[in-house]
Amino acid sequence: MKFLVTGAAGFIGFHTSRYLLNRGDTVIGIDNLNDYYDPSLKEARLSQLINQDNFKFHKEDIIDKEAIDNIFKSESPDYVIHLAAQAGVRYSLENPYAYIDSNVTGFMNILEACRHYPVKHLVFASSSSVYGSNTQMPFSVNDNVDHPLSLYAATKKSNELMAHTYSHLYNIPVSGLRFFTVYGPWGRPDMALFIFTRKILNGESIDVFNNGQHKRDFTYIDDIVEGVVRVADNVATPNLDWDSDKPDPATSKSPYRLYNIGNNKPVELMYFIEQIEKNLNRKAEKNYLPLQPGDVPATYANVDALIDYVDYSPSTSIESGIEKFIEWYKDYYKV
Repeated sequence: MKFLVTGAAGFIGFHTSRYLLNRGDTVIGIDNLNDYYDPSLKEARLSQLINQDNFKFHKEDIIDKEAIDNIFKSESPDYVIHLAAQAGVRYSLENPYAYIDSNVTGFMNILEACRHYPVKHLVFASSSSVYGSNTQMPFSVNDNVDHPLSLYAATKKSNELMAHTYSHLYNIPVSGLRFFTVYGPWGRPDMALFIFTRKILNGESIDVFNNGQHKRDFTYIDDIVEGVVRVADNVATPNLDWDSDKPDPATSKSPYRLYNIGNNKPVELMYFIEQIEKNLNRKAEKNYLPLQPGDVPATYANVDALIDYVDYSPSTSIESGIEKFIEWYKDYYKV
């Protein structure tokens, strides 16, 4: 099959593209290679893909409607996995317009392209951030998520609403994936694992927010990709039992589905740091700070719907996952 993957030089997009290529699919990659973080890391990821016969790359920005339309028209993808976005909760306090441009306008362009150049299935990235001030654990896709705590989260909630509208109006099969904290080799430098590793190796102190009381549903990249591809392969269908008197937010009478994709095992931040220290054989100097604006103290994914629908089964322990990341980091940066 032919897959169009946006954000193909990004962390999840790169791993997803490589998985699809290895199983024999054709991948059309789109990425603007922006400088939100080190573009050389994106280019290094891309270099792993670019020489494969069944991979074609377009350096374009999803906010460019004409460019996106032209790619859909010329490439005629069967499936779309939309992973391009402006990420980061804290950065949304500094540069809010970047989130409207990429996550709202950009997503609108993808939806319009799927409308005018029909595809079999659109899978898009949402985020666990949409749960905002929810405190009932584990987070369920059946919960109300109307109280986001950051603009990033608000744009991801808007993506879910926009996707449902297009699924309803134009019968586009759409599945949204609420990613919980993803980590692993080739990861994002703005994420905690990357920052902690770099600073500990450089002898710098690390900022430990919420005084170390954070819990995160850390999910290893290979488990994430397995779930993404399984969802893409299983085209969204209407829920024939959907009840408008008791509406289920995760399904619809339209071909629309929402899933949590996480490890289903929240990990305390201090244990996470201990595992980094163990693999680096160094102790971290910790700078304890309060909870930051936009942050949530804990995330914990209920992944029952994904298990039921695609037999999703995350299998990588936090100990193994951090070890694999540290091995990659030392090799990539020649530590």
